[in-house]
Amino acid sequence: SMSQARQNRALIIVNTDFCSSDSDGAFGTRRGAKREAEKLSKTLSRLNYKVKLMHNKTAKEIEDLYQEECCCEHGEYFVSIISSHGKEGVIFGYDSEPVKLTRIFQILSSEKCPVLSKIPKIFFIQACRGQEFDRGVVVECDSRAPEPDCLSDYVSIPPQTVVMFACSPGYVAFLNIFGSMFLQALLKVLEGEERHLALNRLMTRINWHVAFCCQARGTYEGCKEMPCFVTNLLQEVFPFSA
Repeated sequence: SMSQARQNRALIIVNTDFCSSDSDGAFGTRRGAKREAEKLSKTLSRLNYKVKLMHNKTAKEIEDLYQEECCCEHGEYFVSIISSHGKEGVIFGYDSEPVKLTRIFQILSSEKCPVLSKIPKIFFIQACRGQEFDRGVVVECDSRAPEPDCLSDYVSIPPQTVVMFACSPGYVAFLNIFGSMFLQALLKVLEGEERHLALNRLMTRINWHVAFCCQARGTYEGCKEMPCFVTNLLQEVFPFSA
């Protein structure tokens, strides 16, 4: 069929250096993120994705990159990996300006983008979602109700969209010079036999790898990270089983 002939596309955006008009407002350099993004790019290429890898893009450029996808020919899946600084519902451009994730989802699912509205759009987001550290399982806790807008971020993913976050709402996501816990786990899964699993099982496997095999070292010794995903696909998909 025609769609078989078209290649799946992947867009990887990695911001490692941040500039800011106000000198002390700049975010720290994200060492380790670039090499990890390059490895993911190579791996996805081997799995028959046509990969666009973009480095240090401003908030406006990030929006434009997604806008450009609406004009491309797409295969059966669209995958996007974003690696940057962030806070709940937001990732930061290289200019330290915020981009709302809902804005990105909206660009791809709008009526203006019929090519993409039909196919599964799969996001992996390596960014902090707040300032809290996950100390692992704490039995006693003051159960703060999540802020309402953090829930609305969950609910507001459009049809045919899957989003997997490195960490739970409100928490930090870890990165060191060897890369991030989350994207390293994604890489491991994509490079091995687990890539043949249906997407929801594959993501559950990534949760497992990060929750049980990773913990922060150094300053944050012992801190954990719990990825989470939200999906509204209505059928099982096997996006990496090329």
